[in-house]
Amino acid sequence: MSRIEMAMEKAAQLREASAGVGAPAQGAEHGVLAQDPVLPVSQRIPASSQYGKLEPNNPFLVNLYDPHSPTAEEFRKLKSVLVKMTSGEVFRNTLMVTSSLPSEGKSLTAVNLALSLAQELDHTVLLVDADLRRPSVHCYLNVEQGVGLSEVLTGQAGLAETIIPTGIGKLSIIRAGHTVGNPSELFSSQRTKAVLNELKTRYPDRYIIFDTPPVLPFAESRSLAHLVDGVLFVVMERLASQGNIRDALESLKGSTILGMVYNAATVDNNDGRYSYYRDYAHHKSVPA
Repeated sequence: MSRIEMAMEKAAQLREASAGVGAPAQGAEHGVLAQDPVLPVSQRIPASSQYGKLEPNNPFLVNLYDPHSPTAEEFRKLKSVLVKMTSGEVFRNTLMVTSSLPSEGKSLTAVNLALSLAQELDHTVLLVDADLRRPSVHCYLNVEQGVGLSEVLTGQAGLAETIIPTGIGKLSIIRAGHTVGNPSELFSSQRTKAVLNELKTRYPDRYIIFDTPPVLPFAESRSLAHLVDGVLFVVMERLASQGNIRDALESLKGSTILGMVYNAATVDNNDGRYSYYRDYAHHKSVPA
């Protein structure tokens, strides 16, 4: 049993317990940061009933539904490059995915990359929906919204309570959680730094991928970029201008940009290689 699975089992026991929930030692045992206030069971947000058996049905998850397609192959290439860049004497395991503007496909890129990594024997992945304004990871993976990152950052829940094993390869997720009015302030707080450090040190053997808001409209991704090991920058053809891209990269100056994903690229031979991306640009049921 992996440490994430052990943490989930302990979290389930904690939710069922009606006595002694607030004891400091118990909080530490369940992965709650030392400063976490632990809510009584009656006040906690119900956890998903789908733990461990998620059944996503979104056709844009190409690594699940069209694994032999050229698009899925592009994600495998991206995965291979990232593994080489982040492995070595020091494993750089905390990564974030962002873009200049909304609707460039950064969430879809984050989910497909996480799936591609998690389906390998060698990689365990924790995907964190850090887009507290327009969360979409739960939509892609067909799980209801619930307790997640916003509760962790506001001290209403511990990390172990929010981790959901998907049952898809070795992928677990943390949802965005419920809406908060001050995401920018949350992401620039010491609390966020402590949570990132907790994730990195508690799960040093797995990739932790953050899906974050676009850089230009919102400030929180700029704060997070300086806390993670690397940034993957998504650019959609014909949407972000060169000026948008320059401004966004300038705002991320000082962080580690691992590279760019050029999304919805036009191909000369009309082989439909990027058709998933092109279709998705006009598909509005889930925010990118």
